[in-house]
Amino acid sequence: MLPSTLDEAVAALAAVPAAVPVAGGTDLMAEVNSGQLRPAALVGLGRISEIRGWEYQDGHAVLGVGLTHARMGRPDFAALIPALAAASRAAGPPQIRNAGTLGGNVVSASPTGDALPVLAALEATLAIAGPDGARRELPVSHLLAGMEMLRPGEVVGYVRVPLLHAPQTFLKATGRTGPSRALASVAVVLDPMRRGVRCAVGAVAPMPLRPLEAERWIASLIDWDGERGLAPEALNAFGEYVAMACIPDPAPEEGAEPGSPGAAPALPPAALHLRRTVATLARRGLGRALA
Repeated sequence: MLPSTLDEAVAALAAVPAAVPVAGGTDLMAEVNSGQLRPAALVGLGRISEIRGWEYQDGHAVLGVGLTHARMGRPDFAALIPALAAASRAAGPPQIRNAGTLGGNVVSASPTGDALPVLAALEATLAIAGPDGARRELPVSHLLAGMEMLRPGEVVGYVRVPLLHAPQTFLKATGRTGPSRALASVAVVLDPMRRGVRCAVGAVAPMPLRPLEAERWIASLIDWDGERGLAPEALNAFGEYVAMACIPDPAPEEGAEPGSPGAAPALPPAALHLRRTVATLARRGLGRALA
């Protein structure tokens, strides 16, 4: 099925409830090839021109879910939402960036989706089309956390991103040289109007994590009316704060006495390495945003 409008896509999904919408197919085809998914039918979104661009609306950028990573990585888009452009450029080799889409990243909700921590830090919302012309919005974080799910016949049409006109960064650590799946990623967004810092950590959990206490603490140290610089010690402390919040120490064994062997189990080496990686990314991301 190849609809040419969102409403036609909704109608196709309503007619065949077991059908799966597909745009770039980079995540979906990986699941099909591995035998994890056997869709009864596919509803292709590639011919829906209205979801392949963006527009400005009430202080937001309304991004069509058909935008490819390659398109979002270009300079004109980078001037609009720098962190999302950086995440798009890091999304993989050219063939993945040319095919993979913003909507695919969101709906597949893969923990290593590069756009996801950026959208979480920006507190983006999703515009969803449903049967009989119904439209609704929900925070992207609700979908990623499973708090709200797409209903039968619904399809995500747009992502609404607040335009903060302030520094924002995205950094990613991979297991090998070159674009690859993230071991950890961090998005940092400054919000001068609210005198806030937003940070989201990706790939270390099933959904991006927001270390809210670390955000509030570091925001209280920034001179928002001055140069906004921070001492290296503060940046280091922020990185450690974020990492500890996202990869905490194991809980002590039930009934263990303080100081006993079971009171404070040690993190395994892989988790310690991941924590150090997150701390480094958060420190560097905030430092670059404040530079």
